[in-house]
Amino acid sequence: MKILVVEPGKHPYEKEIEGTLKEMQKIVGGRIQALYPFRDKAGVVCNDEGISLQMPFNRKIDEECYIFGTFFLCGLGLEDFTSLPENLMEKYRKRFYSPQIYTASGVYNLPPERYRLLMMKLGRLEEWA
Repeated sequence: MKILVVEPGKHPYEKEIEGTLKEMQKIVGGRIQALYPFRDKAGVVCNDEGISLQMPFNRKIDEECYIFGTFFLCGLGLEDFTSLPENLMEKYRKRFYSPQIYTASGVYNLPPERYRLLMMKLGRLEEWA
């Protein structure tokens, strides 16, 4: 199944996976949680414990949803996850293209190079590189 992987500090990228639970857990770094914040037939799969594991902030999904750690987007079948359709792959690649940082004053987009420099300066890069 084709998914769109979104890692902290990086541009999203397409990946082909078999779709096993173990494989999905490996991508997000632990227990998976599925979210359905969009009207499209697309789901967000992330780590259920991203905040408590102190994973780095990744992206703001909407006003009430912030993702910590790596997540991926996939299509939704009747009873399971499916490949993300090509039109949605492109839509969400554009939406999540810029890495983001979370600060007390808000969420800001940064190019990956600036994100990397900032994380190195803060001493956080080696934790999740």
